[in-house]
Amino acid sequence: MADALRMVEAEKRAQIFQNLMASPKFNPVNADGSPMKDAKAPKLAMDASNGQGGDSVKWQQNMADGMPFAQLAWFANQTFIGYQAAAMLAQNWLINKCCTVAPRDAIRNGYEITVNNGEKATPEILAKIRQFDKQYGIKKNAVQYIRYGLIFGIRVARFIVEGLSDDDLAKPFNIDGVRKGSYRGIAQIDPYWITPELDLKAGADPGSIHFYEPTWWRINGKRIHRTHLLIYRPYDVADILKPVYWYGGIPLPQLIAERVYAAERVANEAPMLSLSKRTKVIKTDAAQALANQVKFDERMQLMSAMASNYGTQIIDRQDEAQQFDTALGDFDALIMTQYQLVAAAAEYPASKLLEISPKGFNATGEFEADSYHERLESMQTHDMEPFLERHYLLLSKSEGLPPIEASFNPVDSPTGKELAEINYFKSQTAVNESQIGAIDGVDERNRLIADRESGYNGLDTREVELPVEPDESDEHSPEPDER
Repeated sequence: MADALRMVEAEKRAQIFQNLMASPKFNPVNADGSPMKDAKAPKLAMDASNGQGGDSVKWQQNMADGMPFAQLAWFANQTFIGYQAAAMLAQNWLINKCCTVAPRDAIRNGYEITVNNGEKATPEILAKIRQFDKQYGIKKNAVQYIRYGLIFGIRVARFIVEGLSDDDLAKPFNIDGVRKGSYRGIAQIDPYWITPELDLKAGADPGSIHFYEPTWWRINGKRIHRTHLLIYRPYDVADILKPVYWYGGIPLPQLIAERVYAAERVANEAPMLSLSKRTKVIKTDAAQALANQVKFDERMQLMSAMASNYGTQIIDRQDEAQQFDTALGDFDALIMTQYQLVAAAAEYPASKLLEISPKGFNATGEFEADSYHERLESMQTHDMEPFLERHYLLLSKSEGLPPIEASFNPVDSPTGKELAEINYFKSQTAVNESQIGAIDGVDERNRLIADRESGYNGLDTREVELPVEPDESDEHSPEPDER
């Protein structure tokens, strides 16, 4: 069954590609613009511009937007490369870094856990949740969920719940079916181990909400409804291309492969140029030299053996020698430009991906850092939050815990100096507010305890006894012995 489905999907992909790559058809016309009858289109030069032939002409029928066939063919060839090729490309150090750094940075500062009323969980519940998170490796799973989603263009996470029958898995997910102690963690499946299946509406009704969205995924022979799984696609494709991509998204290695290849080739050219930048030219009688090929080859080999920075070059008196050096002054800028194009294609600041200082007029890297933080926040909100929500939904139901919510901490961690300055300004604010009577010492102590960055959040939450000021009306009251 699975093999038959794969053959059908392969035929669909082939047909779509053939339609995209179909040769354009032109209608021959007369000089006055009228169609020619029983005549073939004339053969014209490649640079013809009269609208009837050549690579530079506009398509009159098949392409309403006027894109030349050569251009379309170049873009059409950049289609799905396959999951195995994507995994192979991800072995490259730069592509692997593009897929790994962002998800790690997104969860690096962690997140706060609260219960349903928005208050912090009690220490007992919090300790229990952290124990389960460590047991299930939730942070590592969240990173791998995004990382492999970028590598393959799709990532499927299955949340293991014991006691569900095959019939339950084939039906939509129901939280009431999760029994106490049945949640066992998260399994993530690479896309080449699963097979998509569509029902009638998903495969034939464009008006359906889930059109071209697989209704079930077969995993190890089991038919699992999509609602039991969490599916991440970093770069979606249009419906017409979904069968080509096996109902996944565009892999990041596919998007940046050409740019990475160009950058690596240019970088590899640097040591070759440094060893061969000096070109020596010896003027001689070529006819006489080639008349005795054996002797000429021996002489060339001798000259090559002696051609070093410390060697001596010996030539005949009648010969004339010249040396040309290849300038390498701007070659480093050429290399960095190619790697910066990779960073742009992968949505990274070049200073972050390549770990270099920003260059240019008044370059501080502040804009690039803000742009990167916006990307991380989007990754937290749209990609990691659903993953954590499903995990904590099952955990709270399985372990009898109150509903749990996770809110991410800011992605930008202040330095020690910045943190000290922030705490100083907070203390100045507290002094101003206490002087007008808005707060007292107890309020400020509680604020310091609640603030994780204050340096005093480990203090006991005991009541502070403030000194009692004497009442002014009692200042001149007589002592008992004076009455």
